[in-house]
Amino acid sequence: MSVAVTLKNAEPFFPKTVYGQMIKKAIKAHRMLFSKTGPNAECAGWVTLPEEISDEEVLKLEAAANEIRGSSDALVVIGIGGSYLGARAAVEFLKPSLEKQNSREKMPEILFAGNNLSSDYISGLIEHLKGMDFSLNVVSKSGTTTEPAVSFRILKKLLTEKYGEEEAVRRIYVTTDENEGLLTKYAEKAGYRRFFIPASVGGRYSVLSPVGLLPMAACGIDIRAVLKGAKDALSDLREENLESNPAIRYAGARGTLYHCGKTIEIFSSFEQHMSFLAEWWKQLFAESEGKEYGGVFPTSVTYTTDLHSLGQFIQEGKRSIFETIVEIASPENDISVPFEKDDFDGLNYLSGQTLKSINLRAMHAVTIAHFDGGVPIIGISVPRADEYSFGYLVYFFELACGISGYSLGIDPFNQPGVEDYKKNMFALLGKSGYEDRAKELKGRL
Repeated sequence: MSVAVTLKNAEPFFPKTVYGQMIKKAIKAHRMLFSKTGPNAECAGWVTLPEEISDEEVLKLEAAANEIRGSSDALVVIGIGGSYLGARAAVEFLKPSLEKQNSREKMPEILFAGNNLSSDYISGLIEHLKGMDFSLNVVSKSGTTTEPAVSFRILKKLLTEKYGEEEAVRRIYVTTDENEGLLTKYAEKAGYRRFFIPASVGGRYSVLSPVGLLPMAACGIDIRAVLKGAKDALSDLREENLESNPAIRYAGARGTLYHCGKTIEIFSSFEQHMSFLAEWWKQLFAESEGKEYGGVFPTSVTYTTDLHSLGQFIQEGKRSIFETIVEIASPENDISVPFEKDDFDGLNYLSGQTLKSINLRAMHAVTIAHFDGGVPIIGISVPRADEYSFGYLVYFFELACGISGYSLGIDPFNQPGVEDYKKNMFALLGKSGYEDRAKELKGRL
């Protein structure tokens, strides 16, 4: 088991009857996911995805990645939400080991676009790409989401001006739905290389599909190891046994704390390279549970940095929060504190100690302080920041999220609220078919 869940700093806050009830609900939810009998079960294809990805598909992804590495200094991934967060989480999570690898063999820089509408951001990206050979990976099931569609138009024009029409086509890779959506039809007509997102896999659950795997492979991440970690997680977490299934324990603990008035969960880590894993985690849980004016609100901090900005509130603010501290047991690198002859800063008591050991003591100190301040803490630990652990951890969180949503009586696979802002934006931008809505909205501006 490559993910360990510790509840010793959360259980003192559990009313025993509530925890028992939530565990029963979690086990039932787990059964519904694997039997595909829960609400919107047609969107639960990710549950068995790690064992269904064929070797042929992996070979195609690796071949495309080799092409990108051979022709490009950068790959720009164009997508928003689940279309980019998983890939970026992987690149950042594995950054310490990738930096070592890239010092031996230069890999393309993975850049991201289509996740905002900032003219300064896209202008800066275009400036950054000057003098670089680059390729594009457009990730969208529909192809009509405004942010990535706008970026694709701009960057496709840049690519075509640089290389000409024929070479530009060879440098565009599209990850989309196989049968539906404007993008798949356009990509087929244009002759772009296409990779497909299974119809039963939604964006926030798509990291372990070509959505995440192609950018990972392009920058030198071993996607076979990622998939091995996810496949082992699927095998381990299939079990309904409470003691051997950390996903059930985590989901049950979250549900218990929610019913006790803890409505905000803080993903806490002590490693900078986990910040985008937290961003992916936030979307996963927010879009899955934030419905019908309920659900746990997910947010994140990176320690020890954020102890100097948010630490005061966490320690003594409103007691509506709980923390999930995610620990990497064995960091990739380590360095010792040197000895100073005059000890001008009074730190010689730390000389010879490693930052790993100091950071660990900081984690223990924070855990005790926050627990004493009335903050329940769930501990999650993975052995190391490698490909296998990333794949395992992603599947663990996906499964725990599905279990948690069903346990709370929520459909974890839709996101009806997201459509409201999109319709308003289409109307205000003058898209055909939204004239009546535009007239009503402009009257409110």
